[in-house]
Amino acid sequence: MSNPNRMIRRCALALVGAFIATGALVSEAAAQNCPTMRKINVGVAVAPPNVVHTSPYIAKALGYFAKHCIDANIIQFEGGQSQTANVAVAQGSAIVSVNDVLVGRGMKVQQIWGLAPRMPQVYMVQEGISKPEQLKGKRLSATGGGVGGFNWRMGRAVLRSVGLDVTDAQFIPSPTAGRLPGLIANQVDGVALHPEDVFLAQRKNPKLNPLVQLAELMPLYMFNAYGASTAWIERDRALLRDTAAAMIEANRTIYREPGKAIPAIIDATKKPKDAVEYAIGVLTKNCVWSVNEGLDPQRTQWSIDNSVENGDIKPDRKPTVEQVANMALAREAVEKAGGRVTLGNCKM
Repeated sequence: MSNPNRMIRRCALALVGAFIATGALVSEAAAQNCPTMRKINVGVAVAPPNVVHTSPYIAKALGYFAKHCIDANIIQFEGGQSQTANVAVAQGSAIVSVNDVLVGRGMKVQQIWGLAPRMPQVYMVQEGISKPEQLKGKRLSATGGGVGGFNWRMGRAVLRSVGLDVTDAQFIPSPTAGRLPGLIANQVDGVALHPEDVFLAQRKNPKLNPLVQLAELMPLYMFNAYGASTAWIERDRALLRDTAAAMIEANRTIYREPGKAIPAIIDATKKPKDAVEYAIGVLTKNCVWSVNEGLDPQRTQWSIDNSVENGDIKPDRKPTVEQVANMALAREAVEKAGGRVTLGNCKM
């Protein structure tokens, strides 16, 4: 007798394969209406991506890039602010996640569209840790870039919320793929996890504790915005505008028809369907994905001020909101995607 679970997995893989094939046909049909397909490299901050990072995969699978005459090549980086990602965006060879710190340190880049303005992560900790004060002396994750990387900065924020500093804990660097396994294997005591990994972590060990929702700790922190070199913006604004417009359409599809997006997300993240569905529920409920520009002057200003306060940007190099975020280009992308929308409570 056949193993029922094996049959289910085969059916699921077949459906994903059929979906991808259908997407390829849609892309091919759309491309036939284009005088030429414009090539662009779209960077993803994590290898493999988390659910929140999958907008370009959805845009490619559902033909949104092709609709805008774009041939997108998706590149995975080991951390959004890794050296390779920074070099790629500075040289104008890819659009990647860009933050205020890069601008404040003199890099000629600018945010062009906010993929996910609001942080989706929970700071997860081992059993027995119930308040941030108990992180003193513990092993905290510094995955995806080590000192200065996202997990290091989030650990620092949690420590500082109770008067502690980075010297009060031990930070353990590792690849981004090691976040979840490291927590489950008790190699670290605290780590910022995305919703799908929170789901999987608590399935493996129900005693793992969600210490703090990072968006509640820092509600105005700008999480993830795509950016490009300023020279590229001047040289080919239309390509960047249309690339962002395609990903805006992808984000809106996740809210409106998540079933269409799920196969592409599963294929990109390699996460089980129930974990992906859980993550989509959390991300859409909390308006993590943008549905419009994804850039907000107040959020950008808060993030700049926070970076200066934490010493990530020198006070005499503090950038302006306009230097960090190209609001006009983001608005142009929204218009190309059909204009502003409100989906449920999500307006950004």
